Amino acid sequence: MGSIETLLPLITLISIILTAAILCLPSRYTHSHTQEKDKKGRVAVLVLGDIGRSPRMQYHALSLASNGWGVDLIGYDESTPRPEILSSPNIRIIPLPPPPPVLATSSKALFPIIAPLKVLFQLSALFYLLFYIIRPPSYILVQNPPSIPTLIVARITAFVRNSRLVIDWHNFGYSILALKLGDDHPLVKISKWYETKFGNSAYANFTVTDQMRKVLREGWGITKPILALHDRPPTIFQPLDQRQRDAFLSTHRLTAQNVPFDNTKLLISSTSWTPDEDFSILFAALQYYTTTAKKSSSSAKLPNILAIITGKGPLLKHYEPLINELNQSESCVTIRTAFLPAEEYPKLLASADLGVCLHTSSSGVDLPMKVVDMFGVGIPVAAVKFEAINELVKDGVNGVVFEAGVNPGQTKGEELGEILVRLFGDSNELEVLKEGAMKEVERRWEGEWDGVAKDIFEGKAKSQ
Repeated sequence: MGSIETLLPLITLISIILTAAILCLPSRYTHSHTQEKDKKGRVAVLVLGDIGRSPRMQYHALSLASNGWGVDLIGYDESTPRPEILSSPNIRIIPLPPPPPVLATSSKALFPIIAPLKVLFQLSALFYLLFYIIRPPSYILVQNPPSIPTLIVARITAFVRNSRLVIDWHNFGYSILALKLGDDHPLVKISKWYETKFGNSAYANFTVTDQMRKVLREGWGITKPILALHDRPPTIFQPLDQRQRDAFLSTHRLTAQNVPFDNTKLLISSTSWTPDEDFSILFAALQYYTTTAKKSSSSAKLPNILAIITGKGPLLKHYEPLINELNQSESCVTIRTAFLPAEEYPKLLASADLGVCLHTSSSGVDLPMKVVDMFGVGIPVAAVKFEAINELVKDGVNGVVFEAGVNPGQTKGEELGEILVRLFGDSNELEVLKEGAMKEVERRWEGEWDGVAKDIFEGKAKSQ
């Protein structure tokens, strides 16, 4: 440990030099944005993640820009953001340099050693960017998690540059860290204390659910304004009529060979392939469906399933052998994986018969954006049950919920498998859920943001 500690100053210096060099390189994004004075001022929207895979922060940026704010959207440049982001003259994308691969580890033993080095690299990049690259913002809107080091960097920047700090709580950083280290690990306890302190130092806080707002207020004792800002889909997510659906399915690379869909149901799920989503449940359910279909009589024959899983992430390679095994077996199920461009994803969702969500939530009080998107195009959802899911999925109304664990007398994935057999074997029940999902189409991000968040950026934060 001593040798590592003596190297820390050198590592910090090197990271600052490297960060400065990378940030001075030209971005692949070119905007018509000028350095003229913005109508209302500027807002720095900060996410220590991939901008292209951070839809909520992109929606924040678009809402702020449409309300006259200049926006510096800061994050990793890994996936292409929404076209509206790229074309907006009021939004400037500021890419963060990613930490070097040597600072990534899945080892629990190495994590306490590697993590501080990664944080040092991120600290140097964030401080350089927030102090020297962008103009002083009126507000800094930061996504949490990740909590470390974004909250402390944003708070120091807000103090020095006379900005107001607004935290957008998507989940709790300490609960995600607990998945890796365990609930009783000292770093997990420190992380929770850290989040509590900075939540109380913010000008205002947004949460994705009412349950999360309740935890921050009553469980953590945060006294600063907390407002539940529920995720809603933007207007790009729209239902398709039958003609539009057929046209899309007949031309898209993932579905064209399955057209017509007379005897095939399209099942959609999306994921970042992270530990909080156990896709072995879905694969076991599809195997159960296949076994049941083989036993069905010709008069009650179940349709085939084309299951498309969109997204990219670290655990995809872990599941690929299981996916290949299912695809190579004599099965009525075909599984395909892909990462879709932003303009294709809404149309593929709108073409589906059913969405599946396996998000279990490390905290129990966040909600999955994928379900919001599915409701935006009017498709019903089968979702894993957890504490806050009833704020979104109403069992038997716009979808169904099921247990992530194994119920007594059942095997893994059997409950979901039974749901698939029931819904795809009974078009009446699926149609009822479809009608319920279509009612969710009217609830949009723009209206939610204007009703909840707009006043915060007008300096009208109120305690709730």
